[in-house]
Amino acid sequence: MKLWLRRTHLLLALVSGLFLICLSLTGALLIYAKDIQYLTQSDKWTVTPQASPLAFDPLIARVSNTTKQPVTLLMPEARDDLAWQLQLANNRYVSVNPYTGDILYEYDYYSTVYGFTMALHRWLLYEDGDKNHPLRNWVSLCALILILEILLGFYIWIKPKNRLKRLAIKPKAKFRVLMYQLHTVLGVYLLLPLILIAYTGMAFNWQTETKAVLEFVMQGTVEDRPKPPDLLPPSETTPYQVQKAYNNALTVFPEGKLFRIYLPKKPTDNIGFRIENPGESHAYSWVWANPYTANIVASYDASKSSWTTQTWHFKYKFHIGDFAGPIVQLLWLVFALSPLFFTVSGFYFWYKRHFR
Repeated sequence: MKLWLRRTHLLLALVSGLFLICLSLTGALLIYAKDIQYLTQSDKWTVTPQASPLAFDPLIARVSNTTKQPVTLLMPEARDDLAWQLQLANNRYVSVNPYTGDILYEYDYYSTVYGFTMALHRWLLYEDGDKNHPLRNWVSLCALILILEILLGFYIWIKPKNRLKRLAIKPKAKFRVLMYQLHTVLGVYLLLPLILIAYTGMAFNWQTETKAVLEFVMQGTVEDRPKPPDLLPPSETTPYQVQKAYNNALTVFPEGKLFRIYLPKKPTDNIGFRIENPGESHAYSWVWANPYTANIVASYDASKSSWTTQTWHFKYKFHIGDFAGPIVQLLWLVFALSPLFFTVSGFYFWYKRHFR
């Protein structure tokens, strides 16, 4: 039985090993990818702080006039030394000085350090002719294999007697013995965080399945975000009133922090303000407004949603370790690199066993 389990453990590693190494390295890099961008290309991503940024309307108008493209998404920054990012109707992005409206950089999102790393991490860079990413399923399958590997390794450790004595690490032991001890001990201690990180990673792709697992475990339901009604556009050309609409949105959630502004892509669309309310792990609350009149159409306060829903929303922040400061991020870096260690050390044991 033990031999069969070890062979299964090895087979799963052979099937997914190279991909797990890729996910491990890119996951670790993603924790600090934006910081790397800011440091290595400061002229494209950072600005000199001034008294206050431009109002939304003149800023959007200047970008649209310069690029000859409508703006569909505005991403302000909490830090006053960072440029703001705007998405255009042609799906390109611009990095903009929010105090002057000057465009610092026009780019394809997946050509940046962060975007390229994320595309490699999530779908191995492959995109078919229909803009789909079929390898996302393979990435999710590798995450599932990692969970199975962890559970199988835990069973191999816990089955024999004297399991607690085998949690000791002897630094002066021979290299092969030391590597085996580290492989075993780290596998036991990192079992829960690695399973949860792999699970939350799968949740970005296999939402229906992972959501069903969460609902079963928590015996609750994940609430769907409501959709605002379509609006009737005016018969005459009328400019958007983004700033006024945002000021009205603040009356709905006065303590909320603006995360993103989604501008209409169709005449019947509302402006969407994505907001982080107190008590939320990330910005999941919304206010929708009529872009022509700035009147509030609908709102959704995610901070008052069910515990199951808020746990589901927490998956993004948990997956990237961005919820409790730099110490947790450093810990998540260790978690992210651990599959690399497990895979390489596992192959090392196999090689030593068969090619002494």
